[in-house]
Amino acid sequence: MELFLSLCLGLGLSASCGFRVFLPMLAANVATMNGWITPGENFEWLSTWPAFFALLTATIAEIGGYYIPFIDNLLDTIATPAAVVAGTLLTTSFVHIDSPVLHWGLGLIVGGGTAGLVQAGTGFLRLLSSKTTAGLGNPVVSTAENVASFGLSGIAIFLPVIALVLVVFLMFWLLKKLFSLKKS
Repeated sequence: MELFLSLCLGLGLSASCGFRVFLPMLAANVATMNGWITPGENFEWLSTWPAFFALLTATIAEIGGYYIPFIDNLLDTIATPAAVVAGTLLTTSFVHIDSPVLHWGLGLIVGGGTAGLVQAGTGFLRLLSSKTTAGLGNPVVSTAENVASFGLSGIAIFLPVIALVLVVFLMFWLLKKLFSLKKS
């Protein structure tokens, strides 16, 4: 049961990384510092004050950057590989498996894959918003992404099974949208 809950936690945080790279890591940091969740062996750095300040600074810069026209589209280009790395790291941080190959492989496939898919969807949405509103709608998209990242991170930490259900629905919805656009 512990493995299942840790996978739900990792998957929820990873999906949140698709919306914002650093906000879920900051949420995980705060949660570990308060003892709400426990990172795996070799990931204790996630519950340190230096990690808190670094992640807080990165989160503020990332959120602020998404409200600057043109920079937001540039950030999406950088955020895609960064989201995969962050998703992999967060899933690997909380899933407790003894085999390093399985541990990191699962983190990459489940965490990195989920974060990458969500990031691709949000990047496409921002591109569509830029095209149809000349960038004027992008702050609305950014605000929705911030709320989604913060909300899903909180749900993943406190209600990991519900986060799993939400992520599964989100994945199906994103895949349906991507395939319907491909057919058009």
